[in-house]
Amino acid sequence: MARRSEVAALEARRFEAARWFARGESQAAVARAFSVTPVAAHRWFQTWQTHGKTGLKAAGRLGRKPTLNAGQLAQLDTALRHGPLAHGFPTDLWTLPRIATVLERLTGVRHHPAHVWRLLQKLNWSLQRPARQARERDERAIRRWMRERWPQVKKTPAAGTPGSSSRTKAGSRSSRSSAAPGRPEARRPS
Repeated sequence: MARRSEVAALEARRFEAARWFARGESQAAVARAFSVTPVAAHRWFQTWQTHGKTGLKAAGRLGRKPTLNAGQLAQLDTALRHGPLAHGFPTDLWTLPRIATVLERLTGVRHHPAHVWRLLQKLNWSLQRPARQARERDERAIRRWMRERWPQVKKTPAAGTPGSSSRTKAGSRSSRSSAAPGRPEARRPS
């Protein structure tokens, strides 16, 4: 997207081309002098003839105009602060699709949920993810298990020794075979 300074420079160039047209210069001469295509010079000439110098002014604002004004953004902010339950959602969690729904209900402006995030940034809202926990989670049962069962599990004899799943570990069945040291053991296919 062009910057404002670039837009002003392009507008000044079109105004200078209009002065050339007013002096009687040809479209081809303007195209060569301003390093533009003959089509662009022709378009400038037609616009200048029809609307004068004002027709060659820059279009104004760069980019797409915002669809929500400051009042509508404030209205959205207030509505979001009431929470999702106040707007008929089953849980107390804001999601982008839910916010897009509320926005459309309030203002009639439809936003894709992926673009709602930009509005939230303007309102200084931050992304927060809820901690995931099972609905069936029973805190009292967990505390009881930690108090009663965990000490028994923690004190098992095998729990204190390091484990290994290696078949070549000293003391495992396969390493107690009759194979000579340094030579691999022959095995029958199963």
